[in-house]
Amino acid sequence: MPEYRTLHDISVEYFNAHPDEIDTFLNEIFASYTEDGDSAALLSALRVIARAKGISAMAEKIGMTRQGLQKALSSRGNPRLDSINAIMRAMGYQLIPYPLDATPGGYPSNPSY
Repeated sequence: MPEYRTLHDISVEYFNAHPDEIDTFLNEIFASYTEDGDSAALLSALRVIARAKGISAMAEKIGMTRQGLQKALSSRGNPRLDSINAIMRAMGYQLIPYPLDATPGGYPSNPSY
């Protein structure tokens, strides 16, 4: 039986070849999550990025096992906010809120200051 690559495998290969597109992808997946609340899709997308960045190294940096990190980022995962924060930091990002009516540059469209 032939072994087929999964969409995740293809995505990991793509982000390994185009690491400069990870920022845009992360912005899009968090924007989608804001709209639809689909945590399974968000965690799945974060898992793709974690695999592209090296899941074993990230797990070690966070203080988790590789399996623990994969489980946290699985569609059935339910990681705590501090775990998501640690995962994002290990990827080189931070969680920063900005207003829902912000422009693409991240600034409010009608600033009150």
